[in-house]
Amino acid sequence: MITEKIIIEPIGIIHSKLSHRYETPRQGILAGEEISVIELNPKNNFQQALKFLDGFERIWVLYQFHLNKNWKPLVNPPRHTRKKVGVFATRAPYRPNHIGMSCVKLEKIEGLKIYISESDILDGSPVIDIKPYLPYSDSFPDAETGWVIKDFHNIYKVEFKTKAMKQYVWLNENAKINLESFAKLQLEFNPTDHSRKRISIPDRNDEDNFVLAYRTWRINYKVDKKKVIVLSISSGYSNVEMKNILNDKYKDKEVHKMFVKIFKERKN
Repeated sequence: MITEKIIIEPIGIIHSKLSHRYETPRQGILAGEEISVIELNPKNNFQQALKFLDGFERIWVLYQFHLNKNWKPLVNPPRHTRKKVGVFATRAPYRPNHIGMSCVKLEKIEGLKIYISESDILDGSPVIDIKPYLPYSDSFPDAETGWVIKDFHNIYKVEFKTKAMKQYVWLNENAKINLESFAKLQLEFNPTDHSRKRISIPDRNDEDNFVLAYRTWRINYKVDKKKVIVLSISSGYSNVEMKNILNDKYKDKEVHKMFVKIFKERKN
C-alpha cells in the first residue's frame, strides 16, 4: 500500500461562463462553440512548454473538481440506468482525488492563454496538466461502453424562442443565472421524463407543453418530434409568495420583482 502523499501544484486556471454544476453538459462535446480560456501561471517557463501544441485540433485537460469536498463510492448516473454504479465506472465528479479529464477543442494560443471550446469545465477549476489528443491511440469508437447506452441519435435539439432568449440574456446579465445551459443539459435527453427531473405538465389537455423547474424559476417549453422549443421563462413565485419578504431562502425576490415588471411572467 502506498501511503505517501502526492502533492500536485496547479499549472493554471480555467475561465469559463459555466459557473455552476447544473450548467455543465454531460460531456464537453455537447457544449458547443462557447469559448473558455486556460490561463497558465506566469514565471514557470510554460510558454516554452506550449511550443507546437497549436498544431493539435484537440487536447486533454486534467483539472480539479474544486467545488467537491467529498467523494462517493456509488453514484446515481443522470441517465442510461436507474441503478447506482461505482464512481470509477462513471465520469461523475465525486471522486477520491477530485480529478477531472476533458477532451476539448483547441481554438488558439496567445502567450499563456489557451482558448478552447466544447468544454464542460467550470469557471475557476485549477488545471493540473495538458496533453495532446492523438486519434490513432486515443479513439476506440467500437469499444464496449458497459452500462452506458450509445444514444447520441436520441439527442433532442433545444431551441430558444425570441422571448425566451431575451429573458435568458436578462437573467444572465442581472442575476448571473445561466438557464440556457441548464435547459440544454436537462432537456437534450428525455425531455418529458418527470420521474427524474422537476418537470410538470401545467395543462393535461395539452400534453405537448411542459414546465421545467430550477429553484425559483420556471422554463416553459414544448416538445415537437426531436426538438425542444423553449417558449418563455417565468418566476416560480406566486403573488402571495412574492409579498412575503421575510421568507427569501434564495435571496432573489428583488430580482424576481424586476423580472416580472419587465416580462410579466409569473406563476398563477
